[in-house]
Amino acid sequence: MIEQELRGALAAALDGLPARQASAAVERLIAHYRGETPTTAPVLRDGADAAAYAAYRMPATFAAASAALEALAERAPGWAPAGHLDVGGGTGAAVWAAAQVWDTARSTVVLDWAEPALALGRRLASGAGSAALHGAEWRRGSLRGGTAPEWEPADLVTVSYVLGELADADRRAVVEAAARAARGAVVLVEPGTPDGYLRIREGREALIAAGLRVLAPCPHDGACPIVPGQDWCHFAVRVARSSLHRRVKGGELPYEDEKFSYVVAVHERVPGAPAPARIVRRPQLRKGQVLLDLCEGEGEDEVEGEDGGGLRRRTVTKREGPTYRAARKAEWGGAFPHTHP
Repeated sequence: MIEQELRGALAAALDGLPARQASAAVERLIAHYRGETPTTAPVLRDGADAAAYAAYRMPATFAAASAALEALAERAPGWAPAGHLDVGGGTGAAVWAAAQVWDTARSTVVLDWAEPALALGRRLASGAGSAALHGAEWRRGSLRGGTAPEWEPADLVTVSYVLGELADADRRAVVEAAARAARGAVVLVEPGTPDGYLRIREGREALIAAGLRVLAPCPHDGACPIVPGQDWCHFAVRVARSSLHRRVKGGELPYEDEKFSYVVAVHERVPGAPAPARIVRRPQLRKGQVLLDLCEGEGEDEVEGEDGGGLRRRTVTKREGPTYRAARKAEWGGAFPHTHP
Protein backbone atom coordinates (compact mmCIF):
# COMPACT_ATOMS: atom_id res chain seq x y z
CA MET A 1 0.00 0.00 0.00
CA ILE A 2 1.30 3.46 -0.93
CA GLU A 3 0.66 4.98 2.50
CA GLN A 4 2.64 2.23 4.23
CA GLU A 5 5.50 2.66 1.76
CA LEU A 6 5.55 6.37 2.52
CA ARG A 7 5.68 5.77 6.27
CA GLY A 8 8.59 3.37 5.83
CA ALA A 9 10.45 5.82 3.61
CA LEU A 10 9.95 8.64 6.13
CA ALA A 11 11.28 6.50 8.97
CA ALA A 12 14.38 5.67 6.93
CA ALA A 13 14.90 9.32 5.99
CA LEU A 14 14.87 10.44 9.62
CA ASP A 15 17.12 7.62 10.81
CA GLY A 16 20.36 9.07 12.15
CA LEU A 17 19.10 12.65 12.48
CA PRO A 18 19.74 13.81 16.07
CA ALA A 19 16.50 14.28 18.00
CA ARG A 20 17.52 17.77 19.19
CA GLN A 21 18.23 18.91 15.64
CA ALA A 22 14.93 17.51 14.39
CA SER A 23 13.02 19.17 17.25
CA ALA A 24 14.61 22.57 16.58
CA ALA A 25 13.69 22.34 12.90
CA VAL A 26 10.12 21.33 13.78
CA GLU A 27 9.74 24.31 16.14
CA ARG A 28 10.82 26.70 13.39
CA LEU A 29 8.45 25.03 10.93
CA ILE A 30 5.56 25.34 13.39
CA ALA A 31 6.29 29.08 13.64
CA HIS A 32 6.18 29.29 9.84
CA TYR A 33 2.84 27.53 9.59
CA ARG A 34 1.43 29.91 12.20
CA GLY A 35 2.49 32.81 10.00
CA GLU A 36 5.33 33.98 12.24
CA THR A 37 8.18 33.45 9.77
CA PRO A 38 8.86 35.47 6.58
CA THR A 39 8.51 33.54 3.34
CA THR A 40 10.89 35.52 1.10
CA ALA A 41 13.31 32.58 1.19
CA PRO A 42 12.75 28.82 1.03
CA VAL A 43 11.32 27.53 4.30
CA LEU A 44 13.38 24.33 4.05
CA ARG A 45 17.00 25.46 4.24
CA ASP A 46 18.90 22.15 4.45
CA GLY A 47 18.54 18.38 4.64
CA ALA A 48 17.69 18.43 8.35
CA ASP A 49 14.87 20.90 7.73
CA ALA A 50 13.55 18.79 4.86
CA ALA A 51 13.60 15.60 6.93
CA ALA A 52 11.93 17.29 9.91
CA TYR A 53 9.29 18.80 7.64
CA ALA A 54 8.58 15.46 6.00
CA ALA A 55 8.17 13.70 9.35
CA TYR A 56 6.15 16.57 10.85
CA ARG A 57 3.83 17.48 7.95
CA MET A 58 4.00 15.00 5.08
CA PRO A 59 1.56 12.38 6.48
CA ALA A 60 -1.12 15.05 6.90
CA THR A 61 -0.52 16.77 3.55
CA PHE A 62 -0.53 13.35 1.88
CA ALA A 63 -3.90 12.56 3.50
CA ALA A 64 -5.45 15.91 2.49
CA ALA A 65 -4.14 15.66 -1.08
CA SER A 66 -5.43 12.07 -1.26
CA ALA A 67 -8.90 13.19 -0.19
CA ALA A 68 -8.98 15.93 -2.84
CA LEU A 69 -7.74 13.60 -5.59
CA GLU A 70 -10.20 10.90 -4.53
CA ALA A 71 -12.97 13.48 -4.96
CA LEU A 72 -11.74 14.03 -8.52
CA ALA A 73 -11.61 10.30 -9.20
CA GLU A 74 -15.10 9.81 -7.77
CA ARG A 75 -16.67 12.55 -9.87
CA ALA A 76 -14.75 11.57 -13.05
CA PRO A 77 -14.54 7.76 -12.75
CA GLY A 78 -13.61 7.20 -16.41
CA TRP A 79 -10.60 9.49 -16.33
CA ALA A 80 -6.99 9.02 -15.17
CA PRO A 81 -4.04 11.35 -15.76
CA ALA A 82 -1.27 10.32 -18.15
CA GLY A 83 0.90 13.15 -16.87
CA HIS A 84 1.13 14.94 -13.51
CA LEU A 85 2.77 18.28 -12.69
CA ASP A 86 3.04 19.01 -8.96
CA VAL A 87 3.70 22.73 -8.49
CA GLY A 88 5.53 23.65 -5.30
CA GLY A 89 5.48 19.96 -4.50
CA GLY A 90 8.37 19.96 -2.04
CA THR A 91 8.94 16.43 -0.81
CA GLY A 92 6.15 15.08 -3.02
CA ALA A 93 3.09 14.47 -0.85
CA ALA A 94 0.73 15.08 -3.78
CA VAL A 95 2.53 12.69 -6.13
CA TRP A 96 2.37 9.98 -3.45
CA ALA A 97 -1.34 10.76 -3.12
CA ALA A 98 -1.84 10.47 -6.89
CA ALA A 99 -0.08 7.11 -6.84
CA GLN A 100 -2.55 5.93 -4.22
CA VAL A 101 -5.60 7.13 -6.17
CA TRP A 102 -4.54 5.97 -9.67
CA ASP A 103 -2.30 2.96 -10.26
CA THR A 104 -1.98 3.77 -13.98
CA ALA A 105 1.30 4.69 -15.69
CA ARG A 106 2.09 8.39 -16.12
CA SER A 107 4.91 10.89 -16.32
CA THR A 108 5.44 12.94 -13.16
CA VAL A 109 7.25 16.24 -12.60
CA VAL A 110 7.65 17.89 -9.19
CA LEU A 111 8.55 21.59 -9.29
CA ASP A 112 9.88 23.42 -6.22
CA TRP A 113 12.42 26.12 -5.38
CA ALA A 114 13.90 24.35 -2.33
CA GLU A 115 16.64 21.95 -3.40
CA PRO A 116 16.73 20.15 0.01
CA ALA A 117 13.03 19.31 -0.37
CA LEU A 118 13.53 18.03 -3.91
CA ALA A 119 16.53 15.94 -2.85
CA LEU A 120 14.57 14.31 -0.04
CA GLY A 121 11.52 13.82 -2.24
CA ARG A 122 13.68 12.06 -4.83
CA ARG A 123 15.15 9.87 -2.09
CA LEU A 124 11.75 8.98 -0.60
CA ALA A 125 10.33 8.02 -4.01
CA SER A 126 13.36 6.07 -5.23
CA GLY A 127 12.33 2.87 -3.48
CA ALA A 128 8.59 3.12 -4.12
CA GLY A 129 6.78 0.36 -5.98
CA SER A 130 4.90 2.85 -8.15
CA ALA A 131 6.57 3.65 -11.48
CA ALA A 132 4.99 7.12 -11.35
CA LEU A 133 6.90 7.74 -8.11
CA HIS A 134 10.34 6.25 -8.66
CA GLY A 135 10.38 7.56 -12.24
CA ALA A 136 9.40 11.11 -11.27
CA GLU A 137 11.49 14.12 -12.30
CA TRP A 138 12.34 16.53 -9.48
CA ARG A 139 12.89 19.95 -11.01
CA ARG A 140 14.02 23.19 -9.35
CA GLY A 141 12.15 26.37 -10.27
CA SER A 142 10.87 29.51 -8.60
CA LEU A 143 7.18 30.38 -8.28
CA ARG A 144 7.94 34.00 -7.49
CA GLY A 145 8.32 37.06 -9.67
CA GLY A 146 4.73 38.19 -10.18
CA THR A 147 4.53 36.97 -13.79
CA ALA A 148 2.74 33.83 -14.86
CA PRO A 149 5.28 31.09 -15.63
CA GLU A 150 4.95 28.69 -18.53
CA TRP A 151 5.04 24.98 -17.78
CA GLU A 152 4.89 21.93 -19.99
CA PRO A 153 1.30 20.65 -20.33
CA ALA A 154 0.14 17.84 -18.05
CA ASP A 155 -3.21 16.12 -17.64
CA LEU A 156 -3.21 16.82 -13.90
CA VAL A 157 -1.73 19.88 -12.19
CA THR A 158 -1.67 19.98 -8.38
CA VAL A 159 -0.84 22.99 -6.20
CA SER A 160 -0.85 21.70 -2.65
CA TYR A 161 -0.07 23.64 0.55
CA VAL A 162 2.00 26.27 -1.27
CA LEU A 163 -0.29 29.21 -2.12
CA GLY A 164 0.00 30.54 1.44
CA GLU A 165 3.77 30.94 0.96
CA LEU A 166 3.32 33.30 -1.99
CA ALA A 167 2.67 37.02 -2.33
CA ASP A 168 -0.66 37.99 -3.88
CA ALA A 169 0.71 38.57 -7.40
CA ASP A 170 2.70 35.33 -7.35
CA ARG A 171 -0.31 33.37 -6.10
CA ARG A 172 -2.49 34.67 -8.92
CA ALA A 173 0.22 33.98 -11.49
CA VAL A 174 0.69 30.40 -10.30
CA VAL A 175 -3.04 29.60 -10.49
CA GLU A 176 -3.28 31.15 -13.96
CA ALA A 177 -0.28 29.13 -15.12
CA ALA A 178 -1.74 25.95 -13.64
CA ALA A 179 -4.96 26.51 -15.60
CA ARG A 180 -2.97 26.94 -18.84
CA ALA A 181 -0.74 23.92 -18.23
CA ALA A 182 -3.57 21.53 -17.30
CA ARG A 183 -4.97 19.46 -20.15
CA GLY A 184 -7.48 17.89 -17.78
CA ALA A 185 -7.69 18.92 -14.13
CA VAL A 186 -6.31 21.41 -11.62
CA VAL A 187 -6.44 20.57 -7.91
CA LEU A 188 -5.68 23.23 -5.30
CA VAL A 189 -5.29 22.25 -1.62
CA GLU A 190 -4.66 24.56 1.33
CA PRO A 191 -4.88 24.31 5.14
CA GLY A 192 -8.47 24.35 6.40
CA THR A 193 -8.20 27.76 8.04
CA PRO A 194 -10.19 30.91 7.24
CA ASP A 195 -7.18 32.27 5.32
CA GLY A 196 -6.63 28.95 3.54
CA TYR A 197 -10.28 28.94 2.47
CA LEU A 198 -9.97 32.49 1.09
CA ARG A 199 -6.98 31.42 -1.01
CA ILE A 200 -8.96 28.47 -2.36
CA ARG A 201 -11.95 30.72 -3.02
CA GLU A 202 -9.74 33.15 -4.96
CA GLY A 203 -8.17 30.27 -6.88
CA ARG A 204 -11.59 28.80 -7.67
CA GLU A 205 -12.74 32.10 -9.16
CA ALA A 206 -9.57 32.31 -11.28
CA LEU A 207 -9.97 28.76 -12.59
CA ILE A 208 -13.60 29.41 -13.57
CA ALA A 209 -12.53 32.65 -15.31
CA ALA A 210 -9.94 30.60 -17.22
CA GLY A 211 -12.71 28.38 -18.62
CA LEU A 212 -12.57 25.39 -16.28
CA ARG A 213 -15.62 24.01 -14.49
CA VAL A 214 -15.72 23.01 -10.84
CA LEU A 215 -16.11 19.31 -10.15
CA ALA A 216 -15.58 19.19 -6.36
CA PRO A 217 -16.30 19.94 -3.62
CA CYS A 218 -18.74 22.57 -4.89
CA PRO A 219 -21.89 21.27 -6.62
CA HIS A 220 -21.99 24.35 -8.89
CA ASP A 221 -19.88 26.98 -10.65
CA GLY A 222 -21.78 29.89 -9.10
CA ALA A 223 -20.63 32.30 -6.44
CA CYS A 224 -19.67 30.66 -3.15
CA PRO A 225 -22.62 31.23 -0.77
CA ILE A 226 -20.39 31.41 2.32
CA VAL A 227 -19.90 34.89 3.75
CA PRO A 228 -16.18 35.49 4.44
CA GLY A 229 -15.53 36.38 8.03
CA GLN A 230 -18.60 34.48 9.23
CA ASP A 231 -17.66 30.97 8.13
CA TRP A 232 -15.33 29.09 5.83
CA CYS A 233 -15.53 25.93 3.73
CA HIS A 234 -13.22 23.20 4.94
CA PHE A 235 -13.13 19.47 5.53
CA ALA A 236 -11.17 17.03 7.68
CA VAL A 237 -9.37 13.74 7.25
CA ARG A 238 -8.12 11.52 10.06
CA VAL A 239 -4.41 10.75 9.97
CA ALA A 240 -3.00 7.78 11.87
CA ARG A 241 0.19 8.76 13.69
CA SER A 242 3.13 6.37 13.52
CA SER A 243 5.53 6.21 16.45
CA LEU A 244 7.89 8.43 14.41
CA HIS A 245 5.12 10.94 13.81
CA ARG A 246 4.21 11.06 17.51
CA ARG A 247 7.85 11.47 18.51
CA VAL A 248 8.52 14.35 16.11
CA LYS A 249 5.27 16.15 16.92
CA GLY A 250 5.44 15.49 20.65
CA GLY A 251 1.90 14.12 20.68
CA GLU A 252 0.39 11.21 22.57
CA LEU A 253 -2.77 10.49 20.58
CA PRO A 254 -2.49 7.78 17.89
CA TYR A 255 -4.22 10.05 15.37
CA GLU A 256 -4.82 13.65 14.35
CA ASP A 257 -7.45 15.36 12.22
CA GLU A 258 -6.06 17.39 9.34
CA LYS A 259 -8.40 20.18 8.27
CA PHE A 260 -8.06 21.33 4.67
CA SER A 261 -9.79 23.34 1.94
CA TYR A 262 -9.63 22.39 -1.72
CA VAL A 263 -11.08 22.81 -5.17
CA VAL A 264 -11.05 20.51 -8.21
CA ALA A 265 -11.63 22.16 -11.58
CA VAL A 266 -11.54 20.46 -14.98
CA HIS A 267 -11.60 21.20 -18.69
CA GLU A 268 -14.53 20.03 -20.78
CA ARG A 269 -12.62 17.01 -22.07
CA VAL A 270 -12.78 15.47 -18.58
CA PRO A 271 -16.04 13.54 -18.15
CA GLY A 272 -18.22 13.65 -15.06
CA ALA A 273 -20.37 16.05 -13.10
CA PRO A 274 -20.32 17.56 -9.63
CA ALA A 275 -22.37 16.06 -6.81
CA PRO A 276 -25.95 17.38 -6.41
CA ALA A 277 -25.01 18.48 -2.89
CA ARG A 278 -21.99 18.38 -0.59
CA ILE A 279 -22.04 17.89 3.19
CA VAL A 280 -20.12 20.87 4.56
CA ARG A 281 -20.28 20.12 8.29
CA ARG A 282 -20.11 17.00 10.41
CA PRO A 283 -23.57 15.32 10.35
CA GLN A 284 -25.50 15.53 13.61
CA LEU A 285 -27.28 12.36 14.71
CA ARG A 286 -30.50 12.72 16.68
CA LYS A 287 -33.12 10.22 17.75
CA GLY A 288 -34.86 9.35 14.50
CA GLN A 289 -33.21 12.24 12.68
CA VAL A 290 -29.99 13.25 10.93
CA LEU A 291 -29.18 16.93 10.48
CA LEU A 292 -27.12 17.67 7.38
CA ASP A 293 -25.60 21.02 6.44
CA LEU A 294 -25.49 21.01 2.66
CA CYS A 295 -24.10 23.15 -0.12
CA GLU A 296 -26.50 22.49 -2.98
CA GLY A 297 -26.27 22.91 -6.71
CA GLU A 298 -28.33 24.80 -9.20
CA GLY A 299 -31.99 23.84 -9.24
CA GLU A 300 -32.04 22.83 -5.57
CA ASP A 301 -34.06 24.66 -2.94
CA GLU A 302 -31.31 26.98 -1.75
CA VAL A 303 -31.88 29.56 0.94
CA GLU A 304 -28.63 31.48 0.48
CA GLY A 305 -26.37 32.27 -2.44
CA GLU A 306 -26.87 33.35 -6.01
CA ASP A 307 -26.14 32.14 -9.53
CA GLY A 308 -26.36 28.45 -8.89
CA GLY A 309 -25.90 27.26 -5.32
CA GLY A 310 -26.79 27.73 -1.71
CA LEU A 311 -26.53 26.47 1.85
CA ARG A 312 -29.28 24.82 3.83
CA ARG A 313 -29.89 22.56 6.80
CA ARG A 314 -31.62 19.34 5.75
CA THR A 315 -33.38 17.24 8.39
CA VAL A 316 -33.64 13.61 7.28
CA THR A 317 -36.11 11.54 9.31
CA LYS A 318 -36.74 7.83 9.73
CA ARG A 319 -39.81 8.13 7.56
CA GLU A 320 -37.53 8.65 4.55
CA GLY A 321 -36.33 5.05 4.73
CA PRO A 322 -33.29 4.51 2.42
CA THR A 323 -32.45 8.21 2.46
CA TYR A 324 -32.38 8.17 6.26
CA ARG A 325 -30.15 5.10 6.32
CA ALA A 326 -27.78 6.75 3.85
CA ALA A 327 -27.76 9.93 5.93
CA ARG A 328 -26.76 8.00 9.06
CA LYS A 329 -23.70 6.71 7.21
CA ALA A 330 -22.91 10.06 5.56
CA GLU A 331 -19.64 11.79 6.34
CA TRP A 332 -18.47 15.39 6.41
CA GLY A 333 -17.23 16.24 2.93
CA GLY A 334 -19.21 13.51 1.20
CA ALA A 335 -21.75 13.90 -1.59
CA PHE A 336 -25.45 13.67 -0.72
CA PRO A 337 -27.24 11.76 -1.95
CA HIS A 338 -24.21 9.57 -2.68
CA THR A 339 -24.37 9.19 -6.45
CA HIS A 340 -21.73 8.80 -9.13
CA PRO A 341 -21.91 10.88 -12.31
